[in-house]
Amino acid sequence: MDNQGNKILIVGINYSPEPTGIAPYTEGLANAIADAGADVRVVTGYPHYPFWRKMDGFSGLSSVEQSENLTVQRLRHYIPRNPSFLRRILMEASFALRATWATLFHRADLILCLSPTLLSSAAFVIRTRLLRSRTPVVLWVQDFYGLGASETGQLSGGLSSLVDRAESWILRKSDHVVVIHPRFAKHAQDNLGVDSSSVTVIRNWTHLDLSQSACTREDSRKRLGWGPEQKIVLHAGNMGAKQGLENVVDAARLLGPRQSDIKFVLMGDGNQRAHLEELSEGCTGIEFMDPVGGEDFTDVLRAADALLLNELADLRSMAVPSKLTSYFASGVPVVAATSSDSASGEEIALSGAGVRVDAGNPEALVREIEMLVSDPVRAAQLARSGGEYVHETLSPGSATTAFGDLFDGLINRDSLPTRPTQARAR
Repeated sequence: MDNQGNKILIVGINYSPEPTGIAPYTEGLANAIADAGADVRVVTGYPHYPFWRKMDGFSGLSSVEQSENLTVQRLRHYIPRNPSFLRRILMEASFALRATWATLFHRADLILCLSPTLLSSAAFVIRTRLLRSRTPVVLWVQDFYGLGASETGQLSGGLSSLVDRAESWILRKSDHVVVIHPRFAKHAQDNLGVDSSSVTVIRNWTHLDLSQSACTREDSRKRLGWGPEQKIVLHAGNMGAKQGLENVVDAARLLGPRQSDIKFVLMGDGNQRAHLEELSEGCTGIEFMDPVGGEDFTDVLRAADALLLNELADLRSMAVPSKLTSYFASGVPVVAATSSDSASGEEIALSGAGVRVDAGNPEALVREIEMLVSDPVRAAQLARSGGEYVHETLSPGSATTAFGDLFDGLINRDSLPTRPTQARAR
């Protein structure tokens, strides 16, 4: 990777100190490219995810943070407290307008746009085309809008098709598309019409630093109020529509006296949290925690007995939850309630880091958890497999090197006979 002296502009609404989702990857890549010698400018929003409200400590209409080779410019934007599809579009539109204006006279050798947000990506693609700029625009796709809207039932019929066509146009008009999973690449090529030579697969990496904490697992459990005999099944991250966490509430209600040592803990925030808390009122098998970040996040994951991924039954290809990279690195086995043909189900099978049951089947979820927490040898083997998968496939160094090489090739593309086709981080 040789980005020495290149000016890289990264545009995305999510960035540190947001503890989960896309933000840790944006920050990690920005730091790695800056450390390699590039002049990096990040244009981002005010931190709000997964809380869906502005985090404390951020005020005004904009702010700038400066360090060696890295400038982070934050722009205030509309944040919907209840983020429906249309409200999220309004949020993206407010950020896209501000980001486009803030960078109007900024010269860059390459622009990297994150999707989500698609509207700011569209704005930069359109601007470079109108200005006939030779600056390459790369889209880093973490979620597909059309798939997401249809699989969660937010849009259907003509509106869903319209979103697909808009997304297809934006991806095809960009200079290159980076996706986080081979299944995403197939969707981009087969369904959205993106040329295969313009698509690169670079998997998200684990951003969990197990060396951060000096706290023992036992101390963490005491601090969290988890007894030594309790079996904690932890969900960490967003509580939104696509997580389908009503299934977990139903599973918690199935826990009788025989399973009184098992407890579900939902840690995080999101537009469905209040609904889930109301739904679980009176249920002793479930509790809620506010999200945490940094080494506290690591401590909480490692203190659990199993880490839970739960998805709607209709989810297939729209997303690979970012939490999985941290789950696999935690040294704790994973229990996934997801469809067998989903991208998440495929990752569980490839990693060997956990067990899977069908989504929307609380009885099966409880049975699988019972078997797992009563078999420490099996749990330890699953945890080891997760660590091996992280080392072989999800290392941050190989991912950021792949990005750096891609950027070098696009910036110097006049000297290259062809564009790269596939670069899977290993």
